Amino acid sequence: MLWYCRFSWHADTTREQVARRVLQQHDAGANHPEHIKGWYNLAGGGAGFLLVEKDRPQDLTAFLQPYMDLMDFDVHAVYPLDYKEQINELRQIAQVGLPA
Repeated sequence: MLWYCRFSWHADTTREQVARRVLQQHDAGANHPEHIKGWYNLAGGGAGFLLVEKDRPQDLTAFLQPYMDLMDFDVHAVYPLDYKEQINELRQIAQVGLPA
């Protein structure tokens, strides 16, 4: 399952704290970069999101917990869509509402 994990640093969190924690978790083998499908920061810093692949929500929680003293997370399960398939499906849905 793919998870959208938006993060926002706490007001008192510093760049150095985040750097140390990420490296600490990485060096301990806890980040599992093979499960991180995307890592994005928002312009301006202090926020962004991860796309993380985990089978169970409990595993995702275990992955995020070491960072929760530094940042808040807003997590949602997501799934990919094929653009062309969605356009075709939307055309069918739109046709249902049209008068004959």
